[in-house]
Amino acid sequence: MSEDERQALSALTQDARTLAARHDIVPDQDAERIYLLMSGVACRYKTLVDGTRRIVSFVLPGDLCRIPPTNRHGLEWRIGILTRCSVVEVSRAALHDLINRHPSLNRALWWLALAELNRSREWLVNDSRPGMQRLAHLLCEVLACLQAVGLADENSCELALSQVDLADALGISHVHINRILQALRKQDLIVWQRHRLVIPDVPRIHDFADFDPTYLDLDGLSTCPDPVPAGD
Repeated sequence: MSEDERQALSALTQDARTLAARHDIVPDQDAERIYLLMSGVACRYKTLVDGTRRIVSFVLPGDLCRIPPTNRHGLEWRIGILTRCSVVEVSRAALHDLINRHPSLNRALWWLALAELNRSREWLVNDSRPGMQRLAHLLCEVLACLQAVGLADENSCELALSQVDLADALGISHVHINRILQALRKQDLIVWQRHRLVIPDVPRIHDFADFDPTYLDLDGLSTCPDPVPAGD
C-alpha cells in the first residue's frame, strides 16, 4: 500500500475500545457497522438447535470480524469475544468512502474475502482428521497468523484460549479436548502454560498435523487477482 493509503487506514483505527471476554461484539447484528480487531482473540460462531456453540473461525488481530456484507445474509453468524479485546468500529459508509478515495483498497478487501474462504475450506478438511492432528493443525494455523502480524516469534505466542473454546472450534466434546491436549504434551509437540503456547519443533508438528501454511495466503495482495470494481 502507498503511504497515503496507510495513513487513511490508520485514521480509521484511532478510536479503539476495549471489550471484556465472553460477550458478543455485535449483539444487535447491525449490518451497518464493521469491526476491526486490534488485539485479543474473537471468533465467528453459531448456536445450534441443542444450545451448543460451534466456532467456525477465529478472528485475530488485524482481521475484520466480518467481511462487509452486501445485505443481511450471513448476519446469523455471531461474533464472540474469547479474550480481552481491543476493537475499532467502522461504519459501512466510512469504509465505502475510503474505498472511493483509495480504489486500490478494494483489492485488499477482495484478498481478505478470498483468504477467509481458503481458511474456511481448510477447517472443513480439518474436521476429518483425528483429534490430535486436528488440534495440532489449528494451533499451527493460529501461530502462523500471529507471526504474520508480528505477535509471535518462530515457535511461540501468547494464547489465552480456554479448553472449551478449543473444543467448540474442533467440534469435539469438552471432556475429549483435555485428553488431546495431554497427549500432545506427552509427545512433546506442544508446551502450553500460563496462556503461552510453545511449539518445541515446528517442522515436526507441521508434519504431524499435515499443515501447509500456503492456504493462508500470507503473501497477501501479490497473489490476489484484480478486484471487481467497488460499485459492481
